[in-house]
Amino acid sequence: MLKRILVTSLALALMVCFAAPKQSADAAERRFVSIAAGWVTGAYFPMAGAISRIAFNNLKDENIKVTAESSGASVANANLIAAKNTDFAILQNDIAYHAYNGRKGMFDEPVKNLLGCASLYPEHIQCIVRKGSGIDSVADLKGKRVAVGPIGSGTTENVKQIISAWDMSLDDFQAEQLQARQASDYLKDGRLDAAFFTVAVGAAAIKDIATVVDIKVLDITGPNAQKLLEEVPFYTQQPVPAGSYPGVDEDAKTISVMAILAARADLDEDIVYKIMKAMYENIDRIHGAHAKFKNISVDKAMNGMTIPLHPGAERYLKEVGVVK
Repeated sequence: MLKRILVTSLALALMVCFAAPKQSADAAERRFVSIAAGWVTGAYFPMAGAISRIAFNNLKDENIKVTAESSGASVANANLIAAKNTDFAILQNDIAYHAYNGRKGMFDEPVKNLLGCASLYPEHIQCIVRKGSGIDSVADLKGKRVAVGPIGSGTTENVKQIISAWDMSLDDFQAEQLQARQASDYLKDGRLDAAFFTVAVGAAAIKDIATVVDIKVLDITGPNAQKLLEEVPFYTQQPVPAGSYPGVDEDAKTISVMAILAARADLDEDIVYKIMKAMYENIDRIHGAHAKFKNISVDKAMNGMTIPLHPGAERYLKEVGVVK
């Protein structure tokens, strides 16, 4: 009897010894993947959140967990990729191009480990002013108090390029580098004359202004804007449709860039492929996350792509016939 007990105990001990390494191996295989997602008040954050939820529901068996992380927006997101402090990033296609090619004054050196995954949706550059302010054109901003986006944002770079087409610089007005929520509050209480936002139409920060004061979206059009469109190929002329915000009853003519999803070059190809596949096979979850996401589709994934593709993204887009 004693002999049988000893044999049984030895067998159980051996089972525990051999089982323990496998449990550790399974835990080690779990991958935590981050997406740098901009301000929580913008559209990047709900986009990253939707991808995170899709990954949670569809990639459990793959041991892949995706988390959305707030950040300083496009330029900051490219720098997070450069420093290997995030795996994915959402950013503007123009900023992605400048990062990859190392535009002087914006990036210390080229961010060659920034690779594209998919184009998502257009981001309109919207200059919001109070009705009756006397600001009817970009030229009228001279000498005014203007929010130009936070430090490290694509918005600030867009403003610099736009006003340069009118032979102006940030020194020609009182530039305030504010987060979207701050800019919204400052414009509502009269501490600003205008505020730029590079965001999807219908952004909560702009709607919030329009519920308190009468606003208009400044037209960015005419010969100066045409010159900008010819010089900077990332921009396209886009309207902000009437009714996008309370009290905005006419279309505004402005310009836009594209929001894109990018990944770190050394991120495992299979992880990028599986997240892309899960994302597009559950596109209805993306569409429901924000009004601006309704037109996102895999056939538009290369629209406005300004940097080379990540191998995992290229593999998926070839599989579905978007890339030949």
